[in-house]
Amino acid sequence: MIEITINRTVSGKIQVFEISGHAFFANRGKDIVCAGVSAVSIGAVNAVHALTGVTPMLEHGDGLLRCEIPEKLPEDVSEKVQLLLEGMAVSLRTIEEEYANHIKITFKKQEVE
Repeated sequence: MIEITINRTVSGKIQVFEISGHAFFANRGKDIVCAGVSAVSIGAVNAVHALTGVTPMLEHGDGLLRCEIPEKLPEDVSEKVQLLLEGMAVSLRTIEEEYANHIKITFKKQEVE
């Protein structure tokens, strides 16, 4: 199962997301759940960088993508980053609705900032 954790700040902004695991929906190379999650998440990271100039801190490997957004961005830049990340979250939730046996999303919110 693909497990996704989206961490929000106290103010509700997405600060970190982590995706780990494998969907096991189909054989390697034919797994549409894995391909969808990969396309949405990597596309969001690429869009953040290309459209806002922000370079997220990334950790990636087999079945892992962890993305952390730098703190203290200018408000106008932060708003653009958040819009892109919220779009990613909507797309991932749509995949989860259809393939709930293969993907689970958890949202966490910081208690203190």
